Amino acid sequence: MSNPMRTPVVEKVIVHMGVGESGQHLVDAENILRKITGQEIVRCFAKRTLPAFSIKKNEPIGCKITLRGPKAQEFLETSFDIIERKVNRYQFDALGNVSFGIEEHTDFPGMRYDPKIGVFGMDVTVVIKRPGERVNKRRIAKHRIPTSHRLTVDDAVAFLNESYGVEVE
Repeated sequence: MSNPMRTPVVEKVIVHMGVGESGQHLVDAENILRKITGQEIVRCFAKRTLPAFSIKKNEPIGCKITLRGPKAQEFLETSFDIIERKVNRYQFDALGNVSFGIEEHTDFPGMRYDPKIGVFGMDVTVVIKRPGERVNKRRIAKHRIPTSHRLTVDDAVAFLNESYGVEVE
């Protein structure tokens, strides 16, 4: 029997839609994301002014949702089906987290194309951790995580392959 503290788990799934402008376009994106995930959204704001793109500092330009637990598992199953359960190795970061994009919101079940709204894409980030990672984030009795306990890209690839049947190219 393997050590349960060494078994990776999906801590959270972050779904982000960058619209690039505020107004009705952003409201439509928020409604789509709310309908797909079943949770309330959080708006993302511009960090600086970009006159070339008509973006002002602190203007809402996107939205995101963080999913945890069973909702995250369900969303991941659907998302991996949409991308045909294939991910490239360069989509992993050094900590074993993986990010991928979904080109059209209409790929999700129950979503239809509306010519008034258009098509929205989204970015999905999956944060994979081992139990006990909180030790270096907590405020009291903070400790360093040993190198042997940190999640590597190979560990994350093996976890996604075994848990979700994702093929890494």
